[in-house]
Amino acid sequence: MTLRLATFNVENLMNRFDFSGHRNDLRRDRVLQLFDIQSKQEFERLEEARFISSTDDTRQMTAQAIFDADADILCLQEVDNIEALKAFEYGYLFRMMGAGYRQKYLIEGNDSRGIDVALMMRDETRTGEKIELIDIRSHARVTYDELGLFNRDVAVAGEKPTDQVFKRDCLEADIRVGRQRLTLYIVHFKSIGGARGGGDPRLATMAIRQAEAQAVRHIISKRFGSNVSSNINFAICGDMNDYEEKLMISGDKRNGYSFAYVEEETKPFAAFSSGGFAENIVQRRPRDDRWTHYHARGPEERHLCQLDYIWLSPHLARTNRQAIPEIIRAGQAYRTIFPPGQEVERYPRVGWDRPKASDHCPVVVELALT
Repeated sequence: MTLRLATFNVENLMNRFDFSGHRNDLRRDRVLQLFDIQSKQEFERLEEARFISSTDDTRQMTAQAIFDADADILCLQEVDNIEALKAFEYGYLFRMMGAGYRQKYLIEGNDSRGIDVALMMRDETRTGEKIELIDIRSHARVTYDELGLFNRDVAVAGEKPTDQVFKRDCLEADIRVGRQRLTLYIVHFKSIGGARGGGDPRLATMAIRQAEAQAVRHIISKRFGSNVSSNINFAICGDMNDYEEKLMISGDKRNGYSFAYVEEETKPFAAFSSGGFAENIVQRRPRDDRWTHYHARGPEERHLCQLDYIWLSPHLARTNRQAIPEIIRAGQAYRTIFPPGQEVERYPRVGWDRPKASDHCPVVVELALT
């Protein structure tokens, strides 16, 4: 019995307007920066028009990427609320795929912008096995103190012992597929924000992501105990906002691009990889073909990296030794620089920077459950 499991950061699937750009120029969309806007009312009217006009193309592409992934179970990040997810599924996915993802689950987490992790599932797999949710629970309220994870590095990153570890959530879902059980841990780790004093923002916030990974491992180990490494089907899925390797990009369109593989010295997800606790299944792909995100701060700072992960339990990894995940890249904007041989045909109406399906790529893998 097989199923297709995917993770996808759908990038701000919102059903509300953000008017904070009226007070903060850094939050104002670049197209509105071109105009002399005289009042709050005028700004709100123009922001509504801008957001609505761009959303339809974007969500058609998001739906196309989900269609191409063709997953039975889909872990999502950056969903505003359950109503936004229902509207997207009915207005876009249903029109494209038919009666697909009827099962939808979301619990509000900690994100200051209100974006959450979510779960969508078909009623049954492509092979006719019933998919049903047994239980779902949030771990959004767990603190550093509760798990014994507060340390000097976390304190330097600005955290307090009573702060919540997960900056969004770790959503734990128990699922029955046919006669088999699968437990998912859906996460969206702390973003790489601006660093205090102009330092490296990745290193400045890495301790928080490391603590989030340690917290996920603690939750899994506490639940399954010694069975974790033997016969448990679990997967950790989501946007983890960090990488352990990258492809540095140099050159230009006229003279050609070059790509240099760099392995990072610091491993943000050692909590998962150490001791064979879980396997990052994307590493089964060639090392220059594992990227799910294009990062650029102008021509002097460009790289491709993996931010989106499916970590498999030892049992799942062993029983699926030949499984290699797919990465759906046709929704990437044209500014994304592809290594030679990896170019794909983009979806209709994809732009240089936007519209696009998302700034992330879906990752999907077909798994046998035993």
